[in-house]
Amino acid sequence: MLQIQGFVFNFASENTYIIYNENKNAWLIDPGNMNAQETQAIDNFIKEHELKIQKILLTHAHIDHVLGLQWAFDTFKVPVYMHQEDQEVLDMLQASGMRFGFPVDPVKVDVEYVKEDDELDLDGEKFKIYHVPGHSPGSVVYHNENQKFMISGDVLFEGSIGRTDLYKGNYEQLIDGIKTKLFVLDSDTQVFSGHGNPTSIGFEKQYNPFFK
Repeated sequence: MLQIQGFVFNFASENTYIIYNENKNAWLIDPGNMNAQETQAIDNFIKEHELKIQKILLTHAHIDHVLGLQWAFDTFKVPVYMHQEDQEVLDMLQASGMRFGFPVDPVKVDVEYVKEDDELDLDGEKFKIYHVPGHSPGSVVYHNENQKFMISGDVLFEGSIGRTDLYKGNYEQLIDGIKTKLFVLDSDTQVFSGHGNPTSIGFEKQYNPFFK
């Protein structure tokens, strides 16, 4: 049985997640820890639960989702999984930091690219990958069908969707991707978003104002 632990980090109240199982094997998703206090919080949790981080996953590479990426890679020495279309977004990290008014070093990590319909495996628990661009060019969703949940990044939120006014954003593309790839899943599928509260596919199909 998989467990999900969320942390709310940095200036954007970004959700960082750890998924782990009874074998203490774990994935770290969207490490957004920005300062020593936030890094300590996530490090303490990993040590207290004796977790072995096996993969670092990115839903996308916007600055608020990768502020702790270099720390995570240096600490756990495991590959970073992301979509190739967001490599240029990651490469723009320094410029993004300047825009937000604080310095950010460029990241140097080992990347493995994922794509539509790839599967990742955590001790037999399979996660299917959906490429849902529109918020960022390489936004992906990680879906576990067995336990009916997904990590959606900034694709889909409780009552909202990701911004589409950023670099290579596309409103129509995002709406279409959500409708054709996410809304076809079981209604009781839980959605763990990049910001805000968890929700479900059924709730969003019925109440999300972007799909009225």
